[in-house]
Amino acid sequence: MDYRSSGVDIEAGYRAVELMKAHVGRTMRPEVMGALGGFSGAFSLEKIKKMDKPVLLSGTDGVGTKLKVAFLMNRLDTVGIDCVAMCVNDVACAGGEPLFFLDYIACGKNEPEKIASIVKGVSDGCVEAGAALIGGETAEMPGFYPEDEFDLAGFAVGVAEERDLITGETIEDGDVLIGIASSGLHSNGFSLVRKVFPMTEEALFAYDEKLGCTLGEALLAPTKIYVRALAAVRDSGVRIRGCSHITGGGFYENVPRMLPDGKQAVIDKNSFPVPYLFRLLAEKGGIAEKVMYNTYNMGIGMVIAVSPEDAERTIFALEKAGEKAYRIGRIENGEKGAVLI
Repeated sequence: MDYRSSGVDIEAGYRAVELMKAHVGRTMRPEVMGALGGFSGAFSLEKIKKMDKPVLLSGTDGVGTKLKVAFLMNRLDTVGIDCVAMCVNDVACAGGEPLFFLDYIACGKNEPEKIASIVKGVSDGCVEAGAALIGGETAEMPGFYPEDEFDLAGFAVGVAEERDLITGETIEDGDVLIGIASSGLHSNGFSLVRKVFPMTEEALFAYDEKLGCTLGEALLAPTKIYVRALAAVRDSGVRIRGCSHITGGGFYENVPRMLPDGKQAVIDKNSFPVPYLFRLLAEKGGIAEKVMYNTYNMGIGMVIAVSPEDAERTIFALEKAGEKAYRIGRIENGEKGAVLI
């Protein structure tokens, strides 16, 4: 008896590493030390030493049950982007520049080509975020995961000057809320999605004219990465006073996380377009409006607070960076929380 007979193929693991090397290579930064395959990833801090008061920022997350849709669609090259986005967006939300990323893939059976496809997506996300993919783990776990399924999670580390941290502490009454458009559902609320829409090939591969694609393609649209968008705002000279990544919990849970005590965010629901996918989901599932805004991003993936004087410059910087941005509300004195009108 050997390890392979128990369901773990070490040779497949070696081949998977070889296949992913080309993808990982695209993400490299000058600070990366050593090659893929070591016991740890090394990243030089030489540049960070030149900063005045560097602060390390970290974020970790997974893709969640959106993976179930990917399994049914046999589409594995985009969920890696989701994994990276969920982590680096949190780092960027605090004012940080993502430096490096590590991924964790746990599967029932290590199929090297499948693993390489997943890592391609992770690498695509890292390239977009400017982060180096310096390591990871592929765990083959027969008997724990079905052979054709896997889980995917990641971990990002970034850095910021202490003076550039976005903490929300300087938010004032009258500040303007700018919403940056999402690319779809991102990676939240898929347990509810899978209850509303039939998880069958017939339903997922059906073309919807209003969506402009199949339902499955709309559901799998990769989570938008906002690293460059937020950098563009900073580079324009705008001081971002508060920032909220709209993930699970929607507006009601996430927006208050950027607010100081005594301040509330008043958001006008009519100030931005709600994409058809969200309206379809609400209609098909009979989901109340408040539940939708308490679960999904509704078309706005990131909310930032800026001074009224900086509002137009912020929108201009975001649009120049290729983003759709909307003036969606304001900050008022009051009980801490989000008020949608």
